[in-house]
Amino acid sequence: MQEKAVKIMDEVKKGVVGKDAIIGKVLMVILAQGNILLEDIPGVGKTTLALAFSKAMSLDYKRIQFTPDVMPTDVTGFSIYNKATGALEYKPGAALCNLFLADEINRTSSKTQSALLEVMEEGKITVDGTTRPTPKPYTVIATQNPIGSVGTQMLPDSQLDRFMVRLTMGYPELKDEVEILKRKQGEDPLETVQKVVDAADIIAMQKQVDAVFISNDIYNYIARLVGATRENKLIRLGASPRGSIALTKMAQAAAYLSGRDYVVPQDIQYVFRDVIEHRILLNAQAKISNVTAGSLLGTILKEVPAPAVTRR
Repeated sequence: MQEKAVKIMDEVKKGVVGKDAIIGKVLMVILAQGNILLEDIPGVGKTTLALAFSKAMSLDYKRIQFTPDVMPTDVTGFSIYNKATGALEYKPGAALCNLFLADEINRTSSKTQSALLEVMEEGKITVDGTTRPTPKPYTVIATQNPIGSVGTQMLPDSQLDRFMVRLTMGYPELKDEVEILKRKQGEDPLETVQKVVDAADIIAMQKQVDAVFISNDIYNYIARLVGATRENKLIRLGASPRGSIALTKMAQAAAYLSGRDYVVPQDIQYVFRDVIEHRILLNAQAKISNVTAGSLLGTILKEVPAPAVTRR
């Protein structure tokens, strides 16, 4: 299964050039059964990334381009009266799939954004008092433009907390942009992405990730790292226990993709900023001092001692 995970990344790289680290982390989130927030400017390949994963994994994929007029029922679905049967029939919304792309999620209303809260946390959709589970596996990949862009509004903290990671793709390097231009001259690179696994394979890999061993010292290290965000004098709101759980699951996925069945401190350090940065709020003193959340988390990583880990 770990070999198949590597093949998934190789296929996605056919469509997404020069973003190997991001591809690896997105796969980690899928295997850790989480959701992903991609925050970046338009045109750097966020949608292409989601499409490439859906093709390589042979997942049922749906997308909504969020605008102010998108309604919650577009996401969750709705019930409509059937005159022939005299009963209400459920019409599924876009979120009822394996891989849901919420494109430019911060361009829609708060009411529509909140329609995703239940499905992101519990993998269920409730309409007119009836709860329906989403297909397995299930992942939401949401993209948003940087705050301050025309027509955007901030996501509420409760929704940000439901994203396992927040990632930024960034501009490509010069050589990678040249490669992108060359690939666009022929066949669409996405058309070359081949199916590597199916839903059953993904579920099997998720179970293997859940079984990755974590020692008591590693659990303690995770708790101390997250606890440090609650005690730092420049952080107004630290990460919640949901952040600790997300960090644990991501560390297991990182170990799995590294070919290990146990977590080491380096796995936690590798994903710490991606998991925690969007979950903390800085106070006024930090903003006046031009201190960023990323730099504060880097300091925490240096100050909290990592446990010594022996090979199992």
